[in-house]
Amino acid sequence: GIGRVKLGHMERYFGSMENAWKASSFQLNQSGLDSNTADAIINCRRAVNPDAEADKLEKNGIQALIYHDEDYPARLREIPDYPPVLFLKGALLASDGMGFAVVGSRVPTTYGKQVTRELAGGIAQTGLTVISGLARGVDTIAHQAALEAGGRTIAVCATGLDIIYPSSNHVLAEKISRQGAIVSEYPPGTRPRPEYFPRRNRIMSGLSLGVVVT
Repeated sequence: GIGRVKLGHMERYFGSMENAWKASSFQLNQSGLDSNTADAIINCRRAVNPDAEADKLEKNGIQALIYHDEDYPARLREIPDYPPVLFLKGALLASDGMGFAVVGSRVPTTYGKQVTRELAGGIAQTGLTVISGLARGVDTIAHQAALEAGGRTIAVCATGLDIIYPSSNHVLAEKISRQGAIVSEYPPGTRPRPEYFPRRNRIMSGLSLGVVVT
């Protein structure tokens, strides 16, 4: 029940997210949160240890970028529903602001595969970053074509970055993290759910100058 808007409100009201995390139920209600949301936060606090979460990130080589961090992608911050936290493996460069998303069918035709490979490879060869979703089909071909062209590519995942989906793309994900980045709004341990995939599309488009659909 807490998204970008409520997180931003809590940070402004309490002065920091650390203060918000430590706030009592009464203080959370005073900040303007309804009782159900305040109760959800209190219950979450009993189950979540921030230090253990930080250790989990470090163990998996994952960074967490907050929306007001300097390294948070400036273009992504411009969309209305930007993710407050962006988890990252690899590196985001300033040049990644010049990127195009290449997405499409999970079961492309032979022609679709050929066109995707030519488009994504051509985009990478010009020095632009190829952005896609690491799914089967067009996404996989787009990432592979960018890597083969010696370019940069970013994969936007609909899972935690410690859970690669589909599992057949595990090796590809490792290559992407060395020659670009894999990112997600979901923390480690998050398994795929159907509703997560359309939601990650806004991140792909938000990172991009444009979107190519094949």
